[in-house]
Amino acid sequence: MKIIFAGTPEFAVPALAALIDAGHEIVMVLTQPDRPAGRGMQLKASPVKQLALSHNLAIFQPTSLKPIEVQAQIAATQADVMIVAAYGLIIPTSVLQMPKLGCYNIHASLLPRWRGAAPIHRALLAGDTETGVTIMEVVPALDAGAMISKGIVPITDNDTTQSLHDKLATIGAELMVKAMQNLAVNGVLTSTIQDESLVTYAHKLEKAESAIDWHKSAIEISRQVRGFNPFPVATAQFRNETCRIWFAKAIVNNINKNSAGEIVSLEGGINVSCGDGTLQISELQMPGGKRQTAQQFAQGQHLKIGEFFS
Repeated sequence: MKIIFAGTPEFAVPALAALIDAGHEIVMVLTQPDRPAGRGMQLKASPVKQLALSHNLAIFQPTSLKPIEVQAQIAATQADVMIVAAYGLIIPTSVLQMPKLGCYNIHASLLPRWRGAAPIHRALLAGDTETGVTIMEVVPALDAGAMISKGIVPITDNDTTQSLHDKLATIGAELMVKAMQNLAVNGVLTSTIQDESLVTYAHKLEKAESAIDWHKSAIEISRQVRGFNPFPVATAQFRNETCRIWFAKAIVNNINKNSAGEIVSLEGGINVSCGDGTLQISELQMPGGKRQTAQQFAQGQHLKIGEFFS
């Protein structure tokens, strides 16, 4: 089939690669304009653009899909399908109606739970036991289209946003290839309307959410640390500096009478007393320094039991 692929970050790369491998004709790759990045702030191509370039695909990077001349260029491809994966720009209704067989999206949640900008983060922060990917029809309303298929992924105590991102990107690619195979054969995809009574929204992360409140439970803080890895990373104050906490797990089967934020042990990690339970930190980073294991950090900082994170 003739496909327009609209995507920008790493999450979208496995899907584009899988569609290419499946033999589909990618007639256009829509991706956001190159952005300044790195210390030199030089323009950098998106991960999707980099893959498209390696396959000599036609690339289109408008800043908006609203201008008539932009829409004319998209229409000229005469695509059968448009596939969207974390593209990042609003797609007007007129563009959605261009592909002959529809427009489909890879969304990183089990819809209708977690519509919106940060579904992986919010699933972790909320303590969900599972997440997944939904292949859905794209409609003007935010993530409200009918659902084609789903893939479920359990959330473990060791999962971070990064680890779930990678799992979901792979599963999303597999599900989309299967959906396109069905569409090529049948000319239509069976879908299920979302139950609006079950909708929750994954609001965009705010940087203020990264600060740890040690009066919360160790379980809540562990979710915060893992949910904010790799960005924006949970933070705590240590010796009047902002320390980034990269990984930690909750220890709940203990009785502690220590103050919130107090370092109570260095066995197995840096163990910090919380409002309920203990947080065992295993990876962290001081300003200007490298990420370190808890043991490296404790030795380098000459850490003592009884010191505090705040």
